[in-house]
Amino acid sequence: SWASLALACLGVCLGITFAVDRSNFKTCEESSFCKRQRSIRPGLSPYRALLDTLQLGPDDLTVHLIHEVTKVLLVLELQGLQKNMTRIRIDELEPRRPRYRVPDVLVADPPTARLSISGRDDNSVELTVAEGPYKIILTARPFRLDLLEDRSLLLSVNARGLMEFEHQRARRVPFSDKVSLTLGSIWDKIKNLFSRGGEPYRLYNLDVFQYELDNPMALYGSVPVLLAHNPHRDLGIFWLNAAETWVDISSNTAGKTLFGKMLDYLQGSGETPQTDVRWMSESGIIDVFLMLGPSVFDIFRQYASLTGTLALPPLFSLGYHQSRWNYRDEADVLEVDQGFDDHNLPCDVIWLDIEHADGKRYFTWDPSRFPQPLTMLEHLASKRRKLVAIVDPHIKVDSGYRVHEELRNQGLYVKTRDGSDYEGWCWPGSAGYPDFTNPTMRAWWANMFSFDNYEGSAPNLYVWNDMNEPSVFNGPEVTMLKDAQHYGGWEHRDIHNIYGFYVHMATANGLIQRSGGIERPFVLSRAFFAGSQRFADVGGFFKNPEPELLVRWYQMGAYQPFFRAHAHLDTGRREPWLLPSQHQEIIRDALGQRYSLLPFWYTLFYQAHREGFPVMRPLWVQYPQDVTTFSIDDQFLLGDALLVHPVSDAGAHGVQVYLPGQGEVWYDIHSYQKHHGPQTLYLPVTLSSIPVFQRGGTIVPRWMRVRRSSDCMKDDPITLFVALSPQGTAQGHLFLDDGHTFNYQTRHEFLLRHFSFSGNTLVSSSADPKSHFETPVWVERVVIMGAGKPAAVVLQTKGSPENRLSFQYDPETSVLTLRKPGVSVSSDWSIHLR
Repeated sequence: SWASLALACLGVCLGITFAVDRSNFKTCEESSFCKRQRSIRPGLSPYRALLDTLQLGPDDLTVHLIHEVTKVLLVLELQGLQKNMTRIRIDELEPRRPRYRVPDVLVADPPTARLSISGRDDNSVELTVAEGPYKIILTARPFRLDLLEDRSLLLSVNARGLMEFEHQRARRVPFSDKVSLTLGSIWDKIKNLFSRGGEPYRLYNLDVFQYELDNPMALYGSVPVLLAHNPHRDLGIFWLNAAETWVDISSNTAGKTLFGKMLDYLQGSGETPQTDVRWMSESGIIDVFLMLGPSVFDIFRQYASLTGTLALPPLFSLGYHQSRWNYRDEADVLEVDQGFDDHNLPCDVIWLDIEHADGKRYFTWDPSRFPQPLTMLEHLASKRRKLVAIVDPHIKVDSGYRVHEELRNQGLYVKTRDGSDYEGWCWPGSAGYPDFTNPTMRAWWANMFSFDNYEGSAPNLYVWNDMNEPSVFNGPEVTMLKDAQHYGGWEHRDIHNIYGFYVHMATANGLIQRSGGIERPFVLSRAFFAGSQRFADVGGFFKNPEPELLVRWYQMGAYQPFFRAHAHLDTGRREPWLLPSQHQEIIRDALGQRYSLLPFWYTLFYQAHREGFPVMRPLWVQYPQDVTTFSIDDQFLLGDALLVHPVSDAGAHGVQVYLPGQGEVWYDIHSYQKHHGPQTLYLPVTLSSIPVFQRGGTIVPRWMRVRRSSDCMKDDPITLFVALSPQGTAQGHLFLDDGHTFNYQTRHEFLLRHFSFSGNTLVSSSADPKSHFETPVWVERVVIMGAGKPAAVVLQTKGSPENRLSFQYDPETSVLTLRKPGVSVSSDWSIHLR
């Protein structure tokens, strides 16, 4: 029998803390369109496809749908896409006014795979997709779509009749001209990780001050993607809609049915456990991408082909960031900077929150507290450190403030429904909100980051976009009125979830433009949407964590992609050296672990940039057939090499760690002790330790000299940690470039080295022969875990005689250490164990 499917909702920020005021935020029952849509019950669909209107073109199929009661006509556009995807779009045939279609999120129009008619009768049409073994069955009455792979049903569209497309109506009719749409989804044979019998998940970017774990309320950002996984197949849905959206997930027992019915090769016709997933959006059109895998890595590629891959971050951004609301003044910033040096702690970035600006007028500096920002920035640059300053998208209404005056005079603010500038209340008081959906506004904003316009800025100043949901303190649900007017005549309800996406885009473009397109940007955005990845807190924000909790937070943060300590204005200072000495030492070790792994992190981010694979992964992604991994949420993988189990219980003396993989071996990165998978281990821990393992079969590059910042380390020698598989093999990669420019793209100035170990030989070769990069980096040491003791170790390089290397072997741990091979990372070489 089939094992349970694990359902993952990607990028949907769940949650809202114990102190959240729920009365400020709507439930589905209080949202008129959600209440209406959720009241629809399964049954025969009122929609019928008019097969005599079917038109098959080179890129798509179109057919009209009619609502049998209202007689309103819709148009269905169906596309087979390359890379195993299908796109479904449904819109009104003749709407009273156009419906919003989300622009700019897709990197390009996805290439199509031709559809052809392979069968037909009075009530159905069979379509064959040119790419892949797929067929689509269009049934006319009642309307439904079935997608089959070979002869097996993968999914069905509208089989339970839950599709509802509220058409636009004249003002005299109840519901006004406000429209919404819904599609239900059933995921067969799923025991859903997130099933709720109560509230649906809400995708509506909001400034929710404090949050609760495991709560379906809205938060700052949303990416409307669902994954279904079982040991044999992965499927995904990408719902491209920027309006307020609710996702209703509930378990039931039902027969084969419905849109989004994520099946994995249905067997038999009996009743099967299912998870019903229903999408409900307030406005826009139905625009859905079905990502058919078949593997989860295929889905990552498919989603990346639609919305883009992760931007390659500058190297410094992978280091440690020190932030709080707020560092008081220039002296405070410089004191914090010096504190890291005095206590031998690495740090790459110091952050400034809203108090740094003159009366919270962004693009300015408070003249009494930050009178010489360039001098401050120059001092940080001398330490090879950076500064991040906040720039929020609400602009103080002040006739003496140049930013406000230009936006007002050029008509670039969001408008009210009567055409006046929309004003809300935020940090500066009364504020206008730039209309970032307007390309002219985005270009203006980007230009504001030039060194001439942003006085006191310098190349080592980067940007934090906060409050960009947008946050409006006196607005409904702490955000903008839904009838506010945007560029092109669209209401805010249509574009809400991509407002922050556009702020992020404009800021990133501004940082690129200020350097003439040479330097890579760093922008932290609080709000996000699908596609935000193209432009891209330790300690918790509130209250004062006890030292043990803060230590555990640092230990976990050191193994997460973004590593920043941040804190609320009213909390005590938390710089690491303010803790008792024993806790300082543990945090120093956590920071050291982070910085030593920077070559590994940087390589992972490059691979994510190239391939679209996540840097940080749940275990089931790497071990799709191991059902034990499906419910594990307290440990994770970095790439395919490192497994991390943070310690999250106070006073813990041990943790249960699951090591996956039939026939795999795992090496403790500290003791080198080898463990076989799959098994669950009880591992003793102390305050200074968390379990981290390297998978046998991988090679991890490290920098072993921890310096004050990543920029001080980038030319240091590399140590390779080779963890052998039971077969005595391993492989890994190393990516190096200048760490901050686009030259890796525009000039192919980078190195991508491939390391492989087999037959007692370690080989270094180029993984991209077109690349070139001059670097002083050399290989200082090689540590081989799981090795036998050789009689001799010999280095071979092209054009040079063999060179015998000194080595040390530990028989207790089976670790072989090769000292100073002395070869450049940019050259081809091999090391032989004899």
